[in-house]
Amino acid sequence: MKERPDPVGAEQRRRRRWRWIFAAAAAVVLVVLVLNVVFYELDPARPWGLAYGTSAAVLLLALLFYGSRRRSPRVATRWRLGSARGWLSFHLWGGALFMFLMLLHSGFAWPQGGITRALWLLSAWTLASGLLGLALQRWIPRALASGLRLEVLYERIPELVTELRSQAEVLVASCGRPVQGLYQRSLGPALEAPRRRLLYFVDITGGRRSELRELNYLRRFLDSEESEKVERLGRLYETKLELDAHYTLQGALRWWLGLHLPAAVLLVVLLILHLVAVIYY
Repeated sequence: MKERPDPVGAEQRRRRRWRWIFAAAAAVVLVVLVLNVVFYELDPARPWGLAYGTSAAVLLLALLFYGSRRRSPRVATRWRLGSARGWLSFHLWGGALFMFLMLLHSGFAWPQGGITRALWLLSAWTLASGLLGLALQRWIPRALASGLRLEVLYERIPELVTELRSQAEVLVASCGRPVQGLYQRSLGPALEAPRRRLLYFVDITGGRRSELRELNYLRRFLDSEESEKVERLGRLYETKLELDAHYTLQGALRWWLGLHLPAAVLLVVLLILHLVAVIYY
């Protein structure tokens, strides 16, 4: 009888393998650095400095292949270019090694030229935003799965909120003035559109807010039929809060790309300009 594959164990082995590859590459660079410091000095214009810069440039171009691999999964599968997870690991560890090579190339000193300073700052920004994205991609799915009942696509959230508002208005239309007043005062505006709230980064439930407490308080003074409607209204509102949580946290993953991707593209453009300037002059 064949044993079932263990995806968790395979994932751990993959991460461990990439950590060892990164550690070995970093160790080689450190040995070269020691030899460099002993026999020469760190200077971007000398052969050692040029070698660090060239290695960083080649590594950056290889890291960009992750974006192409991610957007063309069929081509990658056809040509057996490796798994998306493997390329992600290479992208993460290679990004850290790229920044280290950049520091070596600059001699751990603040660059003098405008383009080289921009390259240094963009490299640091790209690395920092990449680490932020890694943290968000690992934390947000777990937070959404552990604290919410709903699973929803980000693109469908506005449509679902519109449906909730329509259902809520039908319920409220058949209720008395106290319920209608509460709806017009607070529930209605909250159901108009998806809302982003920073509170969801701290409390995934959104605090469940005071409106639900007011609804539960009103139910004490209503007959059974209207009380049931108010209970349904409360469930609709709770669903809206969960949609807002998805809208906030899933949206953060999309905002992160706006921080990381343009900087990475601009980094490549400046790197090409830098290489052209070095070769020409």
